[in-house]
Amino acid sequence: MNDIIAPRATGQRSRKDLACTAVASAYQKQFGADLKRRVVDEGEPFAIVQADTPHEIFHVMDIPIITNQWWSAYISAKQLSGHYFDVMARHGYPENSCKYCSLGLACTLANDPKTAPWGGLPKPTVLVARLTCDCIQHVFGQWAQALGSEFFPMEAPAWEHKEAHWFQHSRSAWRRVYEPDRIALMVAEMRDLISLLENRTGRRFDEAKLHHLMERINEQEGYIWEAAQAIGSARPCPVSIAEQMPNTMIPQWHRGSDWAVAHARRFRDEVMERVASGAGAADNERIRLMWIGAGVWHDPGFYQALEERLGAVFVWSMYMPFAGPQYIRELQGQPMDALASRICSMNEVLHLPPWMNGWMTSEAERCGIDACVILLPPDNRLSQSGTKLTALSLEAAGVPVLAIDADMVDAANWNHDAMVAMVADFLAARGLA
Repeated sequence: MNDIIAPRATGQRSRKDLACTAVASAYQKQFGADLKRRVVDEGEPFAIVQADTPHEIFHVMDIPIITNQWWSAYISAKQLSGHYFDVMARHGYPENSCKYCSLGLACTLANDPKTAPWGGLPKPTVLVARLTCDCIQHVFGQWAQALGSEFFPMEAPAWEHKEAHWFQHSRSAWRRVYEPDRIALMVAEMRDLISLLENRTGRRFDEAKLHHLMERINEQEGYIWEAAQAIGSARPCPVSIAEQMPNTMIPQWHRGSDWAVAHARRFRDEVMERVASGAGAADNERIRLMWIGAGVWHDPGFYQALEERLGAVFVWSMYMPFAGPQYIRELQGQPMDALASRICSMNEVLHLPPWMNGWMTSEAERCGIDACVILLPPDNRLSQSGTKLTALSLEAAGVPVLAIDADMVDAANWNHDAMVAMVADFLAARGLA
């Protein structure tokens, strides 16, 4: 059981052009060590949560959280995903289970401390997820049972108000855009979650601290949004998504903290310096590419593979430009409501029409995108649902689209050279290379 043979890794490391990228990576490495110390070594109360849940509540209460998607990416980086998916199959789960959300459950089911990162996760105070798809309640419910804990589900109600250009009004008119009833339901659920956490941990929630945190988050996301605007308009593109992702997502896990705000500012400043000097991700940029989907965490070098050969630069991914429309909120004296407006729509605007295709088509125009590559995980229905319609919208807008059947955390069907060749052939077939 302990003699795990990992599949031969074909992923490649990405090139780092920015000084702040190394700073972010070092910070996250230390954070991981500190998080392990708190929840594993010292047994501090903690929660396992989905990425689209109100992390701010936990931050205000100083309760450590392990985000499911971050944990999945961490396991994948250790080349353990194939083994754990085999474990799920041996437990009778279908082999086409959604891999991104179930990898943490698989690690727990394996019950093998010698091979699991950190020796496996201990019992959390609670597991929290929004019910955004059919499988998530089963994944989190069974994960909670396996860990001897409790699952706190949060609703994902229907969204009747369809506004394709939601991103133009989300900062100030968030109550109209995201619907008062949906916001009110999320606020009520967040207050129930706060009560549970206070009862289980003895720690107290302070709404004044939340107000301050939300203001700091607005500042942080403003810096990221400024950098995103500059990257979209600059020719050549100063920073590819291989470095946009870590410099956006690592601070995002710590959003509103002093370090996260300072790092977002540092990243913005370094981007602006490269724009001013005319520095580009590629020496001879000729093709501007868009990436739709989660990052391919097992092969970050994929995004830079065609920069020198074809002048093809991945200019856009969802993580960075998402900061402006979906995170920044005019608080209007109601920080809980403002936070709820973001949480009750996080997955929807990234995966479902008309929000997904409306925003991404607009972003393609803003950034001068020549072609788009879409990750289409074969076993992730939520990622597929709006993605195919978004591909149609982009094609209708004159942006050629290549869909790749691959998974963000499962490298079993991924070969770096083959995937790079597929993109190169697609660009040639469309007359771009």
